[in-house]
Amino acid sequence: MKTMWLTILAALLFAMSLSPHVLAMEVCYPTAVEQSEDGAEIRKTYDLAPEEDPSGIPRSDFEQSGWHYTLTDLLRQETPEYQERQYSETVTVTSKNKDMESVLALLPQEKEFVTEDGLSGTLTLQLSTVRVEAAGYGSSSKTVTATRSYPNLESQDTQYIPKSIQDGGRTMTLKDISWQTANTADVDGFALGDRYTAVATYTGTATSSYVTGYNVTAEYSGTVSRIALDRVRYVAIFERTTFVPDEPEPELPDDPNDPALGENPELPGELDAPTDEDSGFHFNWAFLVVPLALVVAGGGGIGIALYIKHKNESGEEGS
Repeated sequence: MKTMWLTILAALLFAMSLSPHVLAMEVCYPTAVEQSEDGAEIRKTYDLAPEEDPSGIPRSDFEQSGWHYTLTDLLRQETPEYQERQYSETVTVTSKNKDMESVLALLPQEKEFVTEDGLSGTLTLQLSTVRVEAAGYGSSSKTVTATRSYPNLESQDTQYIPKSIQDGGRTMTLKDISWQTANTADVDGFALGDRYTAVATYTGTATSSYVTGYNVTAEYSGTVSRIALDRVRYVAIFERTTFVPDEPEPELPDDPNDPALGENPELPGELDAPTDEDSGFHFNWAFLVVPLALVVAGGGGIGIALYIKHKNESGEEGS
């Protein structure tokens, strides 16, 4: 018995879990309603986003101006939307030279661009925005030489020659000396030099820096656009079918005390209240039928299961 009730409870919970989906279905409302001149056709337009569910579009028959209308067609139309805006983008390129001729050779006058959200267009270079900056620096060194002459020396003695000098802000050291005879004297019939000129060669290292390259930045601007399918249009077409005549109002005498009315005359203001059909309200029986059908289906399955179980138990007892 306990198992039977648990099975029934599970079937009820399953039915209740499905019914909110039916009740929570979002109803769509028309953005435009058009009626033909003769009233034979009514078109209701619904503009939905691509991700919206069109099942919420009402399809039920309705009455208007005494006529009954029935849905005959539901058209789906993709409505493209043209989007356009001004757009600017900065580009960066590298150049070995900084002169404008070399720079402009790297920058085309027009350039195709596509934005992150899918808009595209041809943008034009703005010359006033071109900027050139050094990308980096390197250094190099080389050996340089300098010479110095020291004349009128009495002998070829290196002590009179400076071992280092300053040249162009660099310290240079003595590398080599060449001697030249500046004057000779007659000593015992021999011509001997008595004055000398020293030509000293000094060496040093010269270091220089240079630009390794240039970064060029420039701005392109213009108009970008796209055609986007942001809306889907549905057109529900209802056609007039049958005429629904209005019920005649009961005729009442002017005098409410007329004996023809009997003991309980029906006075004005005491007529039957308008029904839901007269007020244009239509209840969707699917909200009740779907859950009830699920419950009935679950109950039927439970009944069959219990019947089979009872039959098996009876067979076992008989044996």
